[in-house]
This record gives sequence, structure tokens and C-alpha cells, in this order.
Amino acid sequence: MAQGRERDEVHNVALGPSLSVRWVQGFPKQNVHFVNDSTICYPSGNFVIFINIETKKRTVLQCMNGIVGVVATNIPYEVVAFSDRRLRPLIYIYNFPGLTRRTKLKGNVLLDYTLLSFSYCGTYLASYSSLPEFELALWNWESGVILCRKSQPGIDVSQMTFNPMNWHQLCLSSPSAVTVWTIERSNQEHYLKAKSVKLPLEDGSFFNETDVVFPQSLPKDPIYGPVLPVSAIAGLVGEEAETFRPKDDLYALLHPTMHCWTPTSDLYIGCEEGHLLMVNGENLKVTVLNKIEDGPPRVERNLISPVTMAYQKGGVLASGIDGFVYSLLIKDADYKVEDFLEVERPVEHLMFSPSYRMLLIQTDKGSVFIYTFGEEPTFEKVLEACDGKFQATDFITPGNEYCMTLTQSGEVCVWGIEDGACVSRIYLNIQATVLACSPSSLSAAVGTEDGLVHFLDVRDVESPHEVHKAFLSESPVQHLLYDQRGMYVFVGTSEGHIFVINAKPSSSFEILGFIEMGKDILQISTVSPLETDIVEVMVLSPFPETRRSRLEIFSLPKILPEVSASFADERGRLRDEFIHKFVYETEHTLSSAVLNLQSNRIYGFCNQVPYICSYLLPKKEHSGVYILKPYQKLQSKQYGPGMLSLSPHGLWLITIAKCGILCIRDIHTLETFTRCRSHSHQGLGIQSVRISMDGQSILVNGRDDSTLVNLRWRRFGGVLANDILEYSQQLTTYLKTIMDEENDYLSIPRESLDLESQSEHANMQLTIDSSQEELVKVDHTEEIPWIQQKSQEAIKKEVKLFSNKRREIKRGIKALAKTVLDMMEENEAVDDIAKLEQQEFGLDLEELERLHNENEQEVAKIRRDVEMQNLAKRYLAEIIKEECWNSMAVKGRALKCFHIPYVVENFPMKERTDEELKELKRVVQQKKIETECLKLRKEVVEVQSAITLVKKHHEEEDEEEEEDGTVKDTSLPNYMLGSLSTDFRVHTSLLSSQLELHSREEKINQIILLKDIIYKVKTAFNSEFDAAYKQKEIEIARVKEKNVRIKEIILDLELEESVWQPEFEDCEKPERTLVVENSEISAPRHIKPWQKAKAELLVTREMERLLLTRGPDLRRRALMDMMGGVLEVKKEDILRMVIPQPAFMVKPDALWSEEERKHFKEYEKKVKELNEERDKYRKSLETEMKKLQNSIQESTQNFDKHLKRLFERRVKAEMVVNQEELKINNLVFSLLLDEEISSRETFLNNYLARKQEEKNQTSEAIRKSREDLDMYKEHYDNLLAEDKVLDRSFKKEFSEIPSHQVDILYKLFKRRPRIHKHKVHAETTSLVPFGERPGSGKLNKDAFAQLMKAMDDLDSINNMPEGLDTSVWEHFCMTRRAKVENEQKVKQKAAGLIEMVAFLRRRTEDDERVQHEIEKVFHELILLQEDKAKFQLNLTIQILLKQGQVELENFQLMLDYSDAILINKVIIEDLNSVIRAQGQKKVASMMESKEVHKGIFQIEWEHKKMEMEMEDLNQKAWDIQMLFFSRDRQKYLSEPNYETLIAIQIGIMEQTIDVLDKTHKKNVENCKKLLKKLRRFSNQKDIANYTLSCNLREELVAVSERKDICNAMGSKLTCEKIAKERYENMMRQQKLTKISKEQAEQISILQAEVERLRMKTFPALVQM
Repeated sequence: MAQGRERDEVHNVALGPSLSVRWVQGFPKQNVHFVNDSTICYPSGNFVIFINIETKKRTVLQCMNGIVGVVATNIPYEVVAFSDRRLRPLIYIYNFPGLTRRTKLKGNVLLDYTLLSFSYCGTYLASYSSLPEFELALWNWESGVILCRKSQPGIDVSQMTFNPMNWHQLCLSSPSAVTVWTIERSNQEHYLKAKSVKLPLEDGSFFNETDVVFPQSLPKDPIYGPVLPVSAIAGLVGEEAETFRPKDDLYALLHPTMHCWTPTSDLYIGCEEGHLLMVNGENLKVTVLNKIEDGPPRVERNLISPVTMAYQKGGVLASGIDGFVYSLLIKDADYKVEDFLEVERPVEHLMFSPSYRMLLIQTDKGSVFIYTFGEEPTFEKVLEACDGKFQATDFITPGNEYCMTLTQSGEVCVWGIEDGACVSRIYLNIQATVLACSPSSLSAAVGTEDGLVHFLDVRDVESPHEVHKAFLSESPVQHLLYDQRGMYVFVGTSEGHIFVINAKPSSSFEILGFIEMGKDILQISTVSPLETDIVEVMVLSPFPETRRSRLEIFSLPKILPEVSASFADERGRLRDEFIHKFVYETEHTLSSAVLNLQSNRIYGFCNQVPYICSYLLPKKEHSGVYILKPYQKLQSKQYGPGMLSLSPHGLWLITIAKCGILCIRDIHTLETFTRCRSHSHQGLGIQSVRISMDGQSILVNGRDDSTLVNLRWRRFGGVLANDILEYSQQLTTYLKTIMDEENDYLSIPRESLDLESQSEHANMQLTIDSSQEELVKVDHTEEIPWIQQKSQEAIKKEVKLFSNKRREIKRGIKALAKTVLDMMEENEAVDDIAKLEQQEFGLDLEELERLHNENEQEVAKIRRDVEMQNLAKRYLAEIIKEECWNSMAVKGRALKCFHIPYVVENFPMKERTDEELKELKRVVQQKKIETECLKLRKEVVEVQSAITLVKKHHEEEDEEEEEDGTVKDTSLPNYMLGSLSTDFRVHTSLLSSQLELHSREEKINQIILLKDIIYKVKTAFNSEFDAAYKQKEIEIARVKEKNVRIKEIILDLELEESVWQPEFEDCEKPERTLVVENSEISAPRHIKPWQKAKAELLVTREMERLLLTRGPDLRRRALMDMMGGVLEVKKEDILRMVIPQPAFMVKPDALWSEEERKHFKEYEKKVKELNEERDKYRKSLETEMKKLQNSIQESTQNFDKHLKRLFERRVKAEMVVNQEELKINNLVFSLLLDEEISSRETFLNNYLARKQEEKNQTSEAIRKSREDLDMYKEHYDNLLAEDKVLDRSFKKEFSEIPSHQVDILYKLFKRRPRIHKHKVHAETTSLVPFGERPGSGKLNKDAFAQLMKAMDDLDSINNMPEGLDTSVWEHFCMTRRAKVENEQKVKQKAAGLIEMVAFLRRRTEDDERVQHEIEKVFHELILLQEDKAKFQLNLTIQILLKQGQVELENFQLMLDYSDAILINKVIIEDLNSVIRAQGQKKVASMMESKEVHKGIFQIEWEHKKMEMEMEDLNQKAWDIQMLFFSRDRQKYLSEPNYETLIAIQIGIMEQTIDVLDKTHKKNVENCKKLLKKLRRFSNQKDIANYTLSCNLREELVAVSERKDICNAMGSKLTCEKIAKERYENMMRQQKLTKISKEQAEQISILQAEVERLRMKTFPALVQM
């Protein structure tokens, strides 16, 4: 809608002054094309630029709907085609050099065209679009219609070319594929047919691709079923299965970069890997050309990766990224590389002119060179591109002759205003950002990313040079602006600093100071009227906190350079009170704002709403921020962020925006009086606009399209022109004297240009005194920014000013530090209670707090990281525990023997889910139902076969007994069951036999039952394991009980034996692994202070409690002193009892008394008795200990034996589980194979359906092409007949004139003019490799026009025979001209007829190919069904066999090994391997024999089948022989166009049916009318009948009276009469019966004769 409004506005303002394009500067981003032999063209922004190579004259064609997309040229017709880039783009065809639009092509493309290509002959144009269509379309651009189109989703194409020798071929290439499209034509219908080129591998070799749909090399597996393609294994059934390849089968192919055609319709393809390919144009066979090296290899140029190629005679010209053009001389399958030309930059495009006299070379930068062939070849630069897009542009004062541009790389160019020619250029080699030209001198300023401003001298526009540079700051320069009188240069940086520089060269571009603003400055606007002495400056910056924009206005006096020292502080900052700085804010965010020349109004472009507003500035001064409200508000039709600028005289407001439209408005009303679309929103609109001082020229620079447009006025005059011209003259007069003076200063060489003077402050180094540290240390070679220099100077002054004070402060700091150190030493000597912490001595409390906070933050961060790591580990541990432990219904554990190294593990088991139990219940119920059904069927059969009730009763009892027995014995034997699951008492009666598992459902049910058996086996074993585990617990408890007594006995006997105490290990109790004991932790436990205090408190309280509970214990002390702590001596204490010696035994024996000797004997007796008791008790304890140890040994050994048996049971259970799992795996494999077969069958059926649909399409195409061919042939025959009629009727038309004149005229009638072909120069013929190309429509029209022109010469009156009348001659000329025109039509029709016949032949070939593929699919389906049936019948069963047993004929146990020899184990193993190999061969031969026997049976069955088929065929032959052969069938066989005849008959019958239908409707209407009449007549008859019935009653009465009278008078006579009549009737009936019999016999005789005669007319078929 915006575009529509813009068009309307353009129409409205078209009558007033308007803008037109003077010239356009842009450089090619796409390929440059030849329009004719002397003109090239390329797109740039919204324009197509044409350049005459000889005169260098430029012509511009503008696209009115936005940026130009892709461009193509047609040299024979001299037309240019280009597309626009908008939604639903169009293709425009323009004539050259007239640049008038010839046609406009509108397709169904949604977004963009990526490629356009004209055919070399004919009016054909090919286009290719990007996503979403990816559509290739063929146009007849002359008529503007699409002939055909084809979509290939997801395929991007980089190059598209027609075959120069055959427009029917079109090549499309991309970095991954090359496709050749064939355009087939039948009369007016066109068809596109694609064929891909099979590219070699990256190393240049070819890969033999296997057929994915019908692989021929699949191995045969007779045991595990058929081997299917990978797509069937993957389960693919759709179209993706046709191209599916596993990852291992994908190989990297060559990557094409460029292609070109040859005169033999072959293709040369250059690849990224350096290979050169040749593709045959007919069969697309690829040949990798071999590179021949004649001389030494080129250094660093070994691998040539062609970026572009152009064909020439004998080879191709190719270029890469190394800046060289190579000549590839190709001969057969070899080529040789020669250096052809060296270019300064990498070459991106090569193209020959139409005459092949010139070679166009385009570089990656956009420069264009022309190499002219000849005796003295020339190499000329036609277009020199700038290095990057235009960053900024401006007029050189006064702006009517030259302008300047700047690129991002620092290239400055000077252009002429009138013709746009490049006058000069200078390379600054910097990252440039902005450019501005000085109004007061012929100089210019360039801002850079590094914060530098370079000043250029442009007095001599042909050689501009740098005269000065200023290093302002390290932040990039974003804005650079001169005021209107050229007094100051304002430089805005990204940090928000605005530097003010004296713009006059006489002041050496002195930096006056800087002003601090907000960051991200959007625009700087200045006002410098001629009548005032101040410069008003306004700065716009965003204020995102309040969603407003901030405007800051300050003023600078004219005398600022003289008093700059007082205006700025020591650091160079201009003081706000001197520059009168005021701050304003707007309600809306602005993207641009300017200040008018009266400094009382601001104009702003709103950023978020499409409005242009004006704001009045307050007249009174204010402080703080003043909020501006819109005074005038106008909605803009421009969209996107916009920019405003004022004309030099301040009466025009120029607006630009992202839409790419330039509008010039009246400053008072804000209404647009002219506008121009120079750029488009696809190129991100306009970046900047500059208007000359006199307003006659406007420079518009695009943001992203690298296009600079120079606009000029049309119909410009009146007040508009007078105002700006008057102001321009005033300003020029004012600046003339200043410019002359300043230009003279530019011509004087100054020492300021020396780089050393720029870094004089960089050598500064401040050294104050011994106590002062070095503050500033800068490298002598480093350049310092001005703002940093000012800062250092200010610091230096401050240091000099406060040096004494600093010295005093430092002395005080040193004394304070010494005092603190003394206090710290004193602190170390005091007690711990009085000691202060180290941090208490820190004097910088803020620094201490900061370090403390940083420490706490770091600790908290580490703690968080550790907690997160611990949490992650706990989470992982919880997942592992839940999966491997908590989810287990039976936890995995082991049992170890006590004495032997046996370990038995149970089966860890998970709880079965509800779905599994439900499925198992369903299968079990289904099996039970099947068993009951089988039982009932047997009963039904036996009941039907019963004879008597008694016998039936006995049989039922017997059957019940048998059924009971069969139920008990339903389980199969182990060798057929395939496992030993019955040994674990698992019920297997529900299992199906392995020989009966044919269907998928049966196999699934069998798998479910087998899983249940595995579960039951594991459960049975686990129950035994649990019992053994409990038994071990009991045994360990018993051993512990007995060990208590054994320990007591060992203690009593004082033996040094150790007690064997069995314990459970971790593998037996795995739950102990999940619990971490304190003893397992090696690291010391971290105890918090409060936990430590709490523990100490608890210990103290416990000790107090114990002391209170114990109290005085006198009884216990007395018992210990008197009786050893016991009241009664136990038997166990005998070993510790000691009889005390009498006290006299201390004396010698001689001194003893009798009494003492008597006591000694009693003492000895007691000792003896005590020793005897001790011996007895010791022996009893030893016996008891041995008994206990033997008991422990026996019980543990018995448990070990039991566990050994359990181990064998575990091995057997594992064997059963493995057997059942093996059966499950076999069943799962069979199910998978069944699914693969089903997938393959589904894919083949889908493939067959697609091919049948394709067959229908090809059949329909054949039918349609045949109809078109017949119709076209009929027209051709009619035209040919007309031509013959014209020839034959010639003499009849001229029969009135004499015969000799007729003969002369007939000779002239047969005469045809000779058309002189345009002779091509020999030089051109030698250069052009394609020679004469096939004729196109244009050439045919030209030839026909030339023929008609030659006929005009023949029709001249000078060629008229003598004596012939003029009227006859004119009639003769008209007849001859008609004959010639008819002959031309016949020739054209003949060419079209040949083309249509060829098209029909190709469609027939396609139909035959599709039919062959359908037959192939049918054959594959039959083979697959045979394999499927064979797989379903050949079941894999599992049988148990005893292994390792060898049956000997004469078994004799040999015990004598005297003659035995030792054989190496390796020999036995080798022999076993040989035996196994032979066994496998035997198994294979048995399998083969089985297959042979099976084949014999199958052949016999097929033989019987064929015999039966032979009988059926004989019967059918006899039926055919005896078949009634009607005339309709004869006609069907004899009539060639039977279908046409039937169609005619059907038409006649349909017409007859229509006639009958109409007749029937008429009869129905007549019958309805008649029915109405009859109803009326019936009513009348009913009335009459009623009258007659009344009369009938009376007549009946009379008749009955007369009948009675008659009967009474003559009854006898009546009876005789009746008998006579009956006799006559009987005789007559007999006679008629006899006659009918005779006639029936005659009819049968005649029928036999007719049958005999009819059989004579039929061929006799002999019975087979």
C-alpha cells in the first residue's frame, strides 16, 4: 500500500519540479554481460548500467519497483532482461539502445529469481527461482507466456546456460550436482526432462553404484532366510527408499564450480578439487581429463580450482583465486595448462564478446578489464571499482564541479559532477567511517575507526594528498561535520565526546576542546548564519531509560580560537557556562533532528511512529531539562528509520528513510513538493544525502547496495530556484576571500605534517623526587591521543602544584605504618584472650571490607559449585540406585561356601509390569480356549461316529481317560521342546510346537510364553537360593553360639588358638555397599564449633550421672577382699584355684615342728587332689572343644555340599534361560525378517503403483501426441495438396493466352530468386568457435523477408515477357508469390512434422521403459513371494543333543599306555578344526540335498500341474473349435478400425435412442391424452351400463319365462344337436394333431440341413 501511495504522490507532483538521474556510480556484484559487441551492462542497486567500451559513455536504466535482481542479455535481439526483488517479482524485457520496455513477464514465483538465461537462437528465456518454489521455467519472452515449468524443491543452482548449438539443451549446475535438461517440443507443447550427470569421487575415480531398488548382487543365505536390500531392513516403503543409502555407502563427490558448452554439444566442468571433466552431451558420460605437465611445476600454483571458464577454439580459458587466467589446451582426454594473462586480483567471471575479438575479465572487487585479440593484443581497464561500498560522500566547494566519496577501506575518490567520471583516487589504508568537505577551503576531513581525523588537500583534484592528521581519542569517529561558514569541524566519537577543531588550514587545524555528551550520538546539526558571530550546534542522542530522545544545544563564538584557553579547562573540556549549553527532551524517540537557520525550531523524524514533527524552542533561558512538545506534526509516507537534513539556504527539509525514497519538503508546511526513488528497502534504503551549495545537484548514497546516485532538477525555476541561488551567491561571495587565504596556507609546507611532532607529548616522562613514584610511562614510539595528552598535562601541573603536600602526606603514611608494625609485634606477645586478629590492624577499612566481600563471594561460589557437583553426583547415584537396586523385586546377591571356592549368585529380577501381566493373561486364556476347542471338536467327531448309546458311553469313559493322559503328556519331550525347563517343574503344555509356528501372532504368543517360562525358572531357582541363604544365616548363628563356648574354653585352658568365625561378605549382603560407615571414611571429619561444644557438654553430663548413680559400694569392696568377688566357687574356677602355703614353709625343713610337718602333709594331699581335679577338668574341656569344632566343621561342610548342588542347579538354570532366550532370539529374528519382507513387499507395491500411474501418463501422452500428429499431418497434407493444386492449375488459369507465352510463364513460375547469404569475414570465422548456429525464428523471418524482397525484383516489369499484357503479368506475379508463400509454409510444416514424429518416438520409448520397469517389479514381487513362502515353511527349530559322546564299535578299556606317545595340543585342535569344517561341509551338502529333494518334489508337482493345464488347454481348444463364430466376431477380426466402427455404431445407436426417446415421450403424451378421452368415455359408458343393467333385469325375467316354455316344448331335439356338434369337434382336432406332427418332422430335417450347411462355412479345428 505504501508503494501505491508513493506512485499516487509521484503522479500528483509530476507537474511541478522533479528530480531525474544524472548518473549512477556502482560496481558489479553480479556477472557483467555483453549487450552487443561494444557495450556491456551490469546491475547496481535500482539501476542497470550500460557502458560503451569504446567511448566509455554510460547509460542508465532504472527499475521502478525496487532493486534489480538478476540480469541476462540476448545479443541477436539486443534485449536486456532483469527481475526486480519484491514480493511476487516480475521479469522485464527492454530493448537496447532505445531502453524501451518490450514486455513484462509475470509468473508464480513468490520471492525471487536467482538465474536468467536467454537461448542463443529463438525467443526462449529460462528462469530459476529460489525458495519456496525452486522452479525452472521456460518462457517465450516475445509473447510473454510460460511454455513449461518444473519444480525441484530444495535444490539451489549457481549457473544456468543454454547449449549454443541446440536450444533444446539446458545445463544447470550447483556445488553438488550437474543436471542437463532437455526441452522437447511437439507443435506448441513444450516439455522439460531432466537427467543428472554422475560425478566422480573426490580423487577422480568412479564409483560403481548398485541399483537400490533392484539389487542384483545380494548374497543368498539358505539358513537364515532371504537377504533383503538395506531400504527394506530400514523399514522404508515410500519414495525415500529409492534413494536411501547407509552412511557407510556415501562417498564425497567432486564439487563443480563452473561449466561451459562446446560446439560438439559437450560440457566442460571445472571442479573445486582441481579436476576438469568432459561430459558427452548425448549420453552424459563423464571423462576425467588428464593434466599434462610439460615443464617444472609452478610454485604455489599447482592446483587450479576454476572459478570461471570460457570456451575458445582448442580448449578453454579458466581462472581461479590466484589472479591468473590460464589457457587449457585440450586434446582428446588430456589437457595442458599455459599462462594466458595475469590480473591484479582474483578473477570471478570471463566472457567473450559476440565476435570473440574481446575477452571480458571481471575481478572479485568488481573491476572490469577488456583483453582485445589481434596482432598486438591490448589489455584495457574499462571499469575500476572502488574497494568496498561507499561509506560517505560530499561536494567539493562550491559543489558544481566535483564531489568526493569514501569507502570503508580508506579509498577516497574524486568524481566529476557532470559525467560521473573518476578524476582521481587516493588510498589512505585506514578503517574510514565519515567524510566531510570544508566550505572555507579546498580541503576535506576523513574520520577513522581509530579515532584519527585526516585532512586532505583537494586544490588539485587530480592529485589529492594528505596534509595533516589529528589523533583525538581511541574511540571511533562516528560523525564529522563543518558548519555552514567552515569555521569549525565538529567530530563526534562513540564515547559521546564532540571535539571542536578549527577548520582553517592557517591554524594548522588546531583542536580547540571537547564537549561531553551522551553515548551513541545520532546526529549533529549546526547553524552558522552569515549575519551573526556565533555557531549554534545541536546534538541528538538517545535516552533509553525514559524512552525519549535528548537534544543538547550549545553555541560557539567566532572568536573561540583566540580565547580557547579561557573557554576550556586544563583537560581540554569546554566549560558549559561559556558555551551556553541547554538540554531538551522530546516525548517520542527521534531517529534524526535538525535545527533551522533561525535557531528557534527543531525538526525531528520520529523513530517508532511515522511522523515528522517540529518543536519550538523556548525564548527564555532555563536550567535543567526542558521537555519539548510537538508544535507541528505531519504523517510521513516513508517507512523505516529516517534522516533529516536542511538545504544550504534552510528552506528545504530533505528526508530519507529505509524505504529508499528521497523527499524534499517545504520547511514551513512540511509538505512534499518533489520526491525520487533512488534506492529501495531491499538495499536497506538511503544512507546519506548531500546537496550542493546552489542546490542543482543532489548526491544520494545507498546503505547496502553500493550505489551512488547523482540527481538533477527538471522543470526547476521560479521562487524555489531564486531563493537558493541567491543564498548561494551570498555565501560564495562571503567565502571567496577566506578560501583564497586558506588555500594559500594549504600550499605552504608545514612541519606539522611530520609524525614526530604528533608524538612530542608521547616522550613525556614524569619524575618528581625519590619519594614520588613514576605516574606516566609511555613508549617513545607510541602516538598518544590529544585527549590523553591534555589529561597528562593536567596531571603534570597538579603534581607540580601539590608536590610539597604529597611529600608531607607520604612521610605521615610511613610513620603511621611504622606505628602499626610496632603494635602488631606487641600484639604477638600478649595472651590469646587479649590478642587481636590480623585484620584489626588494617587501616584501609574499605579495602578490607572489599577483600572480605570478595573472599566471601569466592567461597560462596566454590561452595555453590561443590554443592552442584555433589547434587549432580547424588542425582546420578540415585538414578543408578533406582534402576539397579530399588526397581529390583529380587535383589542381586551371592552365596559363598565356608571351605571351598564356590560362589552361587541368584537371578536379579524386576517386577513384571501390568501390561506384561495383562498380555500374558490374554495369551494364556487364548491357549486354554484353543485347547478346549480342540477337545470339543474331538468329542463332536466321536459322537457322530458312535453307533449305540452303550458303546458311546464306554467310548466317552475311555476318551476321558485318554484325555486325562493326553493332558498330562501334552508337554513335548525335551529334545523337541528345545530346553530343560521341565526340570524346574515349569508347566510347558501351553507352548506351541516349534513345527507349528507359522503366523506372526503365534510367534508373538510363543515369545510371551517363553518369557514367562524364563521368569518362572528364575523364580524357582531364587526360591531355592533364598532357602540356602536362610540356612547359611542359621549356620552362622550356630557357629557363633558354639564359638562363645570355645572362646571360654580357650580362655580357661589359656591356649593361644584363634577361633574361626564366619561372616557374610559384601557380595552376600550388597545392601551394605549403599551405607557408608564411619570407619570407611579416611578423611578427618569436619566438626563445627557448636557441634564440638555440644559433644563436650554431653560427655560432662554423662560423667556426672555415672558418679551420682554409683555412690558408696561397701558390700562390693568386702566381697572382693574376702571371697574374690564371688559367693560360690564354680567348677570353671578350679583351674584358677590356688591352695595357700602355710606360713612355716618359709623356714627350713629342719626347724619344722611335728605339728607343722603334719600340716605340710595335709597341704601336699590337697595340692595333689587339686591337680588331679584340674587334669580331669582340662581333659573334659579339651574334649568338649574338639566336639564343638567337629560339629562346626561337619555342619559347614554339609552346607558346602548343599551349596555345591545349588551351584550345579544354578548352572542348569542358566542353561535353561539361555536356551529359552535363544529360542526367543530366533523367533524375534524371524519376526524382523517377516517385517523386512512385508516392508519390501509394500515398497514394491507402492513402486508399482507409481510406475502404473507413470504408465498411464505416458500412455496419455502417446495418445495425445498421436492425435496432435494426425491433426498436424492432416493440415500438412492439405497444405501440400494446395501446393500441388497451385502447380497443376497454373495452365488453366492462363489458358486464354497463347501456349508459347504459357510455357514462358511456367518457366518463370518455377524460377526462384537466389538469396545471397551474408559473408562472414574469415577473421571472424577463425575466432568464433561455434560457427554458424542453427536457425531461429528471427533468422527464419529475416530469410523470408529477404526472399520476399528478392521476389519484388523478379516481379519487376522489366522481367515481363514481350507481348504480354500488364494485367496478365500482375496476375502471374500474384500467383507466383502465393506459390512461394505456400512453399515456405510447407517447409515449416515439414520441419514441425519431423519434430512431432521424434517427440512421439521419445514418448513411445518412455512408455516402453516404464512398461519394462513394471514387468521387472512384477518379477521381483513373484520372487519375493516365493522367498516369503519358503521362509514361512522352513522353520528354525531348537533340538537338544548330547555332545562329546563317541560310540565305539569294540569298546575296550586300555590301561597300558607303554606304547602311547604325547601329541601336541595344537595338532588336536587343528584336527578338530578340520573335523568341524568337514562337518559344516556335510551340513551344507545335507542342506543342498534337502533342497534338491525339495526341488524334485516341486518339479513333480509342477509336472502334474502342467499336465492338468494341458488338459485344460485341450478342453479350451475344443471349446474354441466348437465355438459359435458370429458375424460380429468375424468383423472384429477383419476390420482394422474396429473401435472406430464400434464408436460410429454407438453414435448411431445413441442417435436412435434419442429419436426413440423423443418418440416415446410423444407416444406417452398421446397416450395420456387418449387416456383422458377414454376416462370421459368410460364415465359415459358407466352411465349407459347402469341404464342397461336396469333394462337387463327386465329382459332376464322375460328370457327365463321363454326358456321354461322352450324346455317344455323341445328338450330332446336340443340334446341331439349338442352331441352332433361335439363329435364334429373331436374329428377336427384329430386331423389338426396329425398335421402338426408331420410339420414338426419336416422342421427337424430342415434344421439339420441348415446346421450342416453352416458348418461348411467355418474352418475345421482338429481336436487335440
